[in-house]
Amino acid sequence: MYINMAKKYLDEIETTKDILIPKDPLDRVIGHEEVISFVRLAAKQKRNLLLVGPPGIGKSLIAQAISFHLSAPTEEIIVVHNPEHPERPFVEAKTSKEMEHEVINIEKAEGELLDPKNVPDGVAERLGFKCIHCGDYNSAYLSICPNCGGDKFSHINARRKHLGDLLGMFEMNSDQINIPQERITTTRITNGREEVVIYERVGGEEIKVLDQKALEKRRQIVEEKPRNIIVPLERKVFVQATGASETELLGDVRHDPYGGHPDLGTQPYERVVPGAIHEAHEGVLFIDEIVHISKLQRFILSAMQEKSFPIVGRNPQSAGSSVKVENVPCDFIFVGACNIVDLQYILPPLRSRIQGEGYEILMNTTMPDSEENENKIAQFTAQEIELDGKIPHATKGAVEELVKEARKRAKVIDDKKDAFTLRLRDLGGVVRMAGDLAVMDNSEYITKSHVHLATKKAISIEDQILKRYHTFENALQKDLSSSQRIMNPPKDYHNENVDRSYM
Repeated sequence: MYINMAKKYLDEIETTKDILIPKDPLDRVIGHEEVISFVRLAAKQKRNLLLVGPPGIGKSLIAQAISFHLSAPTEEIIVVHNPEHPERPFVEAKTSKEMEHEVINIEKAEGELLDPKNVPDGVAERLGFKCIHCGDYNSAYLSICPNCGGDKFSHINARRKHLGDLLGMFEMNSDQINIPQERITTTRITNGREEVVIYERVGGEEIKVLDQKALEKRRQIVEEKPRNIIVPLERKVFVQATGASETELLGDVRHDPYGGHPDLGTQPYERVVPGAIHEAHEGVLFIDEIVHISKLQRFILSAMQEKSFPIVGRNPQSAGSSVKVENVPCDFIFVGACNIVDLQYILPPLRSRIQGEGYEILMNTTMPDSEENENKIAQFTAQEIELDGKIPHATKGAVEELVKEARKRAKVIDDKKDAFTLRLRDLGGVVRMAGDLAVMDNSEYITKSHVHLATKKAISIEDQILKRYHTFENALQKDLSSSQRIMNPPKDYHNENVDRSYM
């Protein structure tokens, strides 16, 4: 029986194994209740978001959780060959209903399956299902009738032998000619009109009938323009584009060493590659640390405004440089994330677009010290353990020790008393180190002592340097060889006017 920590208290669990982990990813985000209410609204109303705050407080988790609340995609994006101007392929966005209709048409073109007893006798005989001697129905792959022992294909053999005598230059093997026909074309009267009909042998049990309508559908499918599905209907609705290059974000056209030659090369429509903005169509496009792709922000803005963006060849040396597909759909929810210091580097029109069609949200770094929030830290611990998958569950004492650490970090890092830290990525690192220590001890559970030791060990490299050397310049001096000290005097990380008399 799992315990819902939203309704129960930490005292009521024995280990994190008892804790119910919510199915909704948004319910797994702790300490941002007001933010989550806006996020749910953004998912429902298809609004854009800008999440601002330091690393490790749940921005990525929130962005990914939005996709959980979106409907499945309804459109498939297809690039279609343009026979008159191949370097300007067409684009189509087919809805799921249109695709269902297409499947029905294909099924119609596949014909109707019938039992051999339900087709004309002559057809059943020539396809090998009916014995010409006794009229028994059996497998088309049996040349001798199991009922009467007669040669089912003797009339066919006779005709083929006669043909061989006329040609006078082929020796026909009896083993080869005891094979039924695979397809028969004939005619039949339907509604008073004569129509062509084809009977095909399918396996050894059934016959496929292709009437005039099915044949016409097959002809239409064969004549359909060649196409390339670049964004399939079955796809993920969350696209992570953090740090993406121009090609990865906006798409490209692959190079063809034969220049798209109709006989030797690959046609332009086949070489079109979608970007993240197209793959996020009807979903979420998430870019963390958005300032790192500052030069591409204007393209994102254009895609958000127009709900479409062309795919062009981006390498001027490539055979695809002259290829362009106009108006490729890219209607997505944009979720950007950055630190406070980077706000100044976000393109003002992009921020204006987000403000006009969404929300800018400053994330919390702490949450109040309360019994309810202690429960949330317990839930967070259980979630991290399940997500890791390689460490054991934690005891109640271990969770209580982690609660103390969360309280301490809120005071030390954010100068907040009576609060818990929400810099949960670092706190998750403590959970994992404690879990690894438990594995080393062959312990069934993560205990209080494991968490206590992990809090001492799971510190940043900067803190480790200060703890060992007291100052960064001391660390640099100790770390350099004598020749390096002469050629590259160490610089203080924070003070350029440091005394260098020791040189």
